[in-house]
Amino acid sequence: MLDLKALNTTLAQLEDERNIPKEKIIEAIEQALAAAYKKDYGKRGQIVRAQFNLDDGTTAFEQVKTVVDESLVYVIPEESEEESVPSATASHERAGPGEEPEERAEDDERTRFNPEQHIMIEDARRMKNDASLGEEIIFPLEVKDDFGRIAAQTAKQVIIQRIREAERDVVVQEFSGREGEIISGIVQRVDRGNIYIDINRAVAVLPREEQIPGEIFRVGSRIRAYLYQVEEGARGVSLKLSRSHPRFVEALFSLESPEVASGIVEIKAIAREAGSRTKIAVFTNDDNIDPIGACVGQKGIRVVTVMGELGNEKIDIIPWSENASEFISSALSPARVIDIQLNEEDRTAHIEVAEDQLSLAIGKGGQNVRLAAKLTEWRIDIKGTESPEESNNAEETLEEGIVDDGTTDEPTVDAESQEEVSVDDVTESEAEEKIAASESNTEETN
Repeated sequence: MLDLKALNTTLAQLEDERNIPKEKIIEAIEQALAAAYKKDYGKRGQIVRAQFNLDDGTTAFEQVKTVVDESLVYVIPEESEEESVPSATASHERAGPGEEPEERAEDDERTRFNPEQHIMIEDARRMKNDASLGEEIIFPLEVKDDFGRIAAQTAKQVIIQRIREAERDVVVQEFSGREGEIISGIVQRVDRGNIYIDINRAVAVLPREEQIPGEIFRVGSRIRAYLYQVEEGARGVSLKLSRSHPRFVEALFSLESPEVASGIVEIKAIAREAGSRTKIAVFTNDDNIDPIGACVGQKGIRVVTVMGELGNEKIDIIPWSENASEFISSALSPARVIDIQLNEEDRTAHIEVAEDQLSLAIGKGGQNVRLAAKLTEWRIDIKGTESPEESNNAEETLEEGIVDDGTTDEPTVDAESQEEVSVDDVTESEAEEKIAASESNTEETN
């Protein structure tokens, strides 16, 4: 006799802790009892069901047979029952003079008649007048409750398997629609660089390659990550997390910025090198909203919060544009672009920047131009050139004859003596002496 109080307590505990409905557990118990009954008292091919009454703890067993006819099954004569399928040769031998041999076509989809599983429709209608093909006919079985050790072990395995399947179904139902969201959990263990995270009735894994370089998490610490894959396998449901995924940045901005969460501000493109730098391009159709300001927040509070979650990773926010030239120029910020030439065939952009802006445009280790290329999906070639401002200054300098050392490139001519002094022909000291002598002669003449 079952302890119904303990059983009800266990069912309630499973429902609260693992979110498994009580009906699922009762169904698992019934399947386990049917498996145990069939193991000890059933016949080969027999379909046994159990009906468990949770109120009084009793169990009723029944055999199930399906109503069929000759279009669904074929019957093997008694003299050839030992053969699984009658051969064409045997059919020829059984056929009399003038009779066609009974052969089964290769495309015959009928199954073999099994008296433990099937009942012919003529016999079924003797028991039930309105019996139809495919209907199930129930036959009560003798109640048994003294199962052997092997049957009990079989029942235990069935219950464990069904509970695991129910848990898997619950996890799939809960997380299958949450791909692309941020999941929060507690670090359960760290194994070979992979971090296993407890996220409320399920365990997710943060692989080594999906972690931000340099981050360290200890057991018991809380962690947030991006759920990018929910996969159902033979061993259960696999939840894959990532903190280096570019969409993790977008999900964080959705949490911090109501404009991004509502879709008023769109993040059109993201290029990221996790742990170092990220570039995002934002856009809005609302003229009253600044998309960059919506992501930065008042006094930069929003972007600073996102950077803090990413381990102070730098974030560049630029405006998105349909104009490729404008978009590429913005993507190369903080460098200023002088000229840009686009080759639409191979999607290559040839960029000119000032010499003093070249290193800024390329970035440390080529990071800035590399991220700009990922963001815009254009190949970018950069070369340094003299800026227009520098060219104008140089022209003015040449016109005025001013050089960096304070001397002049053009010869100095005294109007009265007509004597030339050029820094190209003499040294600086000789030029000074000649200029002083020329001034002295002029004074004496006056």
